[in-house]
Amino acid sequence: MSIAWVFPGQGSQKLGMADSLLGLPGAIQRFAFASEILERDLLEICRGTSPKKGELYDLNDTRNTQLAMFVVESLLVDDLRRQGRLPSLVAGHSLGEFVALYAAEVFTAEKALTLLKRRSELMAAAGGGAMTAVIGFDRDQLEGLVGASEGVFIANDNSDAQVVLSGSPEAVQEMTGQLACKRAIPLQVSGAFHSPFMADAAKAFAEELERVVFNAARIPVISNSEPTLSSDAQLLKQRLKQQMVTGVRWRETMNLMLNTGVSNLVEIGPGNVLSGLAKRSLKGVNANQIASASDLGH
Repeated sequence: MSIAWVFPGQGSQKLGMADSLLGLPGAIQRFAFASEILERDLLEICRGTSPKKGELYDLNDTRNTQLAMFVVESLLVDDLRRQGRLPSLVAGHSLGEFVALYAAEVFTAEKALTLLKRRSELMAAAGGGAMTAVIGFDRDQLEGLVGASEGVFIANDNSDAQVVLSGSPEAVQEMTGQLACKRAIPLQVSGAFHSPFMADAAKAFAEELERVVFNAARIPVISNSEPTLSSDAQLLKQRLKQQMVTGVRWRETMNLMLNTGVSNLVEIGPGNVLSGLAKRSLKGVNANQIASASDLGH
């Protein structure tokens, strides 16, 4: 039996997602560390109980979402480890790649949170772009339109039937008007993430990554920017440097899991986006979620 752990990214967060985990060893300390580097109470933000208002106290603000999701998902990983449960491979969607690297012991939780603070600030500052989810389309037409465009890119290639486009607002709107599809859903984001529009942010984040020592992965990792298995520390760092400006190649990630004999996929974190994609795309693979302490057997 081959087991894959997968970790969701932004969009799966929800108020109250941390409450069931606070009794786990290290939970209060990890939230305290995250709150210290953020300079605001991340647990209150996760609960929606902060007495302060504004975007800096909104769970959906990327500067909070990224750290909150990491804390929640990493605490679930820690408890699975304590139970002696380990996967055959790991992968994460966008932000989730940081949790996958943590699960593979490439870096510590403290290092990850420090990196994510910088990443989230850079992403919040990189405005001026747009993203739209497209569902039910002809891939040949889509790839032809993207190939002919200078301002639109495939940011998330999630499955055969779902992608997210990223680029200038005008170009994205024009393309979705030309594309024959079932639905086109504009996303509430501040920038054209996972596209060349993030080049300046990616360059600054690469400098931050250079200051962090990566360990060889104890569990093979599938990266977003290059969906092949690797445990090499420097290669995993290089792929993470590329992540901001390249698309999340999740469709290829799922195909690789299928081709390497994954029989069970477990989505670790709030929501069921990745397990839902797996159920629709990976025939014969069991897909499940671990989102709370009760899912851990607590």
